[in-house]
Amino acid sequence: MYNIFKIIFTECFICESVLITVSVSVSGVHVLQEVNGCEWDDETEEVKGFVQFGYDGKDFLELDLKTFTWMALRPEAVIAKPIWDASKVGVGVVDYYKTAFTLIYPELLKKYVEYGRSFLLRTELPSVSLLQKTPSSPVSCLATGFYPHRASLVWRKDGEELHEEVDHGEILPNHDGTFQMSVDLKLSSVTPEDWTRYDCVFQLSGVKEEIITKLEKDRIRTNEGKSEIRG
Repeated sequence: MYNIFKIIFTECFICESVLITVSVSVSGVHVLQEVNGCEWDDETEEVKGFVQFGYDGKDFLELDLKTFTWMALRPEAVIAKPIWDASKVGVGVVDYYKTAFTLIYPELLKKYVEYGRSFLLRTELPSVSLLQKTPSSPVSCLATGFYPHRASLVWRKDGEELHEEVDHGEILPNHDGTFQMSVDLKLSSVTPEDWTRYDCVFQLSGVKEEIITKLEKDRIRTNEGKSEIRG
């Protein structure tokens, strides 16, 4: 395997010597930049990519990945091109990218796609809690720890979703990559004998089962006690 960092370091001196021949001042600090990328189609197995070098922030040379030859991107690079084509360093860089774009990069992309799918396509159900600051405060139904973020959380009465006397919060991210959301129910419109008619329902996209939390006093988390339902 080629040491690409050693190759790029050598190219800095090649660029400097080439630019001197075209009367471009190279005194002071200069920067050689490289950017490359690879695109892999998991259906056709087609691999596309690009390799480009810049000098002092300006495009300089680009490697044609079909012919694996250098293309000059500015006048000063016209002289550099045949030198890179013939030099051991230039040939070494080309050989490296032949291997990279046929073997190394596609295999890495396949692994990243596999890891990404297993992580991004997972589902995690939340814990659901009922919270209340004071006896006269709204009861907040909080669902936290779910993934993905496509989910709904509603209050229902007799199985029907409530649209009045409720306040929906936004879906917010947690520090671990999961999400949380809440919906408040104003108790001013709920009589004590009607509490059993209310429940909070969490539904995660792609999951059939709902998490249903009944509005009961012993389920409400306050300063005096806690209640939590795990998904």
